[in-house]
Amino acid sequence: MGRGPEFDYCVVIDDDDDILMASRLLLRRLFVDVATVRSPDEALSLIETRKPDVVLLDANFARGATDAAEGLAWLEKLLGMDPEMVVVMITAHAGVQVAVAAMKRGATDFVSKPWSNEKLLAAVRTAASLRRSRQAAVAGGAAPAPTIVAGSALLGASPAMARVHSLIARAAPTDANVLVLGENGTGKELVARELHRQSLRANDVMLTVDLGAVSEDLIDSELFGHVKGAFTDARTDRVGRIQAADGGTLFLDEIGNLPLRLQPKLLTVLEQRQVTPVGANRPVPVNIRVIAATNLPPEKLRDESHFRQDLLFRLNTVEIDLPPLRERLEDVPELIDHYLDHYARRYGRPHPQLSAAARAALLGHDWPGNVRALRHALERAVILARDAPLEPEDFALVSSMPRIAPSAVVAPRAPDDLNLERVERRLVEEALRKHGYNISLAAHELGLSRAALYRRMEKHGL
Repeated sequence: MGRGPEFDYCVVIDDDDDILMASRLLLRRLFVDVATVRSPDEALSLIETRKPDVVLLDANFARGATDAAEGLAWLEKLLGMDPEMVVVMITAHAGVQVAVAAMKRGATDFVSKPWSNEKLLAAVRTAASLRRSRQAAVAGGAAPAPTIVAGSALLGASPAMARVHSLIARAAPTDANVLVLGENGTGKELVARELHRQSLRANDVMLTVDLGAVSEDLIDSELFGHVKGAFTDARTDRVGRIQAADGGTLFLDEIGNLPLRLQPKLLTVLEQRQVTPVGANRPVPVNIRVIAATNLPPEKLRDESHFRQDLLFRLNTVEIDLPPLRERLEDVPELIDHYLDHYARRYGRPHPQLSAAARAALLGHDWPGNVRALRHALERAVILARDAPLEPEDFALVSSMPRIAPSAVVAPRAPDDLNLERVERRLVEEALRKHGYNISLAAHELGLSRAALYRRMEKHGL
């Protein structure tokens, strides 16, 4: 069976009963309890007493209203009650003015009606995770583990990481575009967030688009937006992420997955600082700082048949190459202590102790999945920990280079459990573990696209 809900409580505020019913059914995948109310007034007591992980707030309540004035006013009131509250705006009129106004007034994200279930779940999961991390930081009380830059979420003081911190410190205050390179699991998004945190745009929005998780036919609309009637399902105007990030930072994760046909369009945005939504006649000026990331090897990134070199030139004004964990093993002790403490607090467990053998095994592992794999191993160990110190077998470590003698290879036997859902979940888990949570390699072995693998991971709660 898959995991149960990841978060505790969510409040949805919308005057459309169909929206309330649909959101309640959908969000039960993520939350133990989903409360739905038809007006913000009704939600106040729920929010004050139960402190939800996420509030979904409609932009318009008055009949016929489309300017979002009421929703924006309530957004400010809710954030006035609790500045750390995480609010996702819902609107059927996703013009750039509404989206940008909501984000600049403190909304964590926005979703448009009619929504895609996958996009809504992704937006709400990200928002709830943000709320949880804020609560954990407050509950911890103590200062974070020492790092080169005070307050940075990037852990590690090895020479390799010192170079990364130095590049961030020098590049962040500028508006230069930055390209972050590195294997899966090395922390490229953390670098992007640190660049934003230390930038002059830190008080404005940072929006993320994972181009590896968006199907190719949706990338155009997701990035550039569209106008009503631009294509069959374009029933309303939709603001793209480029416009929504106006004034702030746009992080394009897995930029190597951007189709060649759309690369000239992104290049135009970077050169002219304006974007033309799908179906629109006029470009819209934008003021954004772009940070991109990819796990593509340099030879593929510099292959004109895969990636336009003029676009690469625009993206990598500054290039930060994030080292794999095997090249900074001196940082592993700090990472171990940080994540053991983090997951112990998250799951309400006593801080587990490591046996000498377990610590030696963690320090000696090659970590093909980098920090992400280390984090998963520690989380699993904390969840399953008993009273005794943790031992090597509690971490399910898998080497990136298994040594199997030819004589030991036997034909696989059919599993005893032939339930299709459970078999699929096991196969996905095995592929992820085998490749150290490298999504591209796991997807290739399973015969799936990255987006399809992401969907199956979400389906099975992985």
